[in-house]
Order: sequence, then structure tokens, then C-alpha cells
Amino acid sequence: MPEPGSKKYDIHRARLRKEAENHGVSDRDANDQANATLQARPEWRSRGPRTERGRGPEDERGTGGEHRGG
Repeated sequence: MPEPGSKKYDIHRARLRKEAENHGVSDRDANDQANATLQARPEWRSRGPRTERGRGPEDERGTGGEHRGG
């Protein structure tokens, strides 16, 4: 599944943006509209971090575990 920042996401966003611009929407508004359209669809939303490390510092992860620090 494509996520924000991926090449597929960017290509799709650019197409939506170009389509909006062709219908008279300003540059900035077209970009915002394209992002909003994609993020409204569940298949284009970010799934979050894929690893434990990506979730942040161990003591801030909210896993309920004890801090192992020394």
C-alpha cells in the first residue's frame, strides 16, 4: 500500500493536483486538495512505524513495560 512520501503516492498526488489546476484551482489550493483527497482514503494513509525503534524511545512507547535504564 502506498503511503505519504512514497513514489506512488507522489505520482498520484501530482495527477490529482494537475486535474484540479485544470479546473481553475490555484497552485497552493490544488496541492492541499490533492493531499486531502488521498488522505481521506484508507489505502493511502500512513500505517505508522513498522519497527519498535520507529515507535520512539522505549520508555515513551506506552507498552506498559518497565524502563530498563541504569
